[in-house]
Amino acid sequence: MVLLEFSMTPLDKGESVSDYVSRSLKIIDESGVNYRLNPMGTVLEGEWDEVMAVVKKCFGTMSADCNRITCSVKVDYRKGRTNGLESKMAAIESKLGKAVKK
Repeated sequence: MVLLEFSMTPLDKGESVSDYVSRSLKIIDESGVNYRLNPMGTVLEGEWDEVMAVVKKCFGTMSADCNRITCSVKVDYRKGRTNGLESKMAAIESKLGKAVKK
């Protein structure tokens, strides 16, 4: 199972790019892949090909009307892991003895 965090931003659309990011979130949400949005990107959870296909689709949509795009991707693969989005946070909260801000 893979946790993949990515951030994709057009560089040629001015200071506010939420319209473009929202289009990507629509793709992510409709993909059926488990995800968590955060202020700096999105974390996807699934099999390698599944999460990479979502990133590729987001890029295809953004590149249709954006001439310059930046994308950062970070991947955490762990064999046999399931529910990593929840279990990683739960492990930290357990060690802290309290819930973390979400």
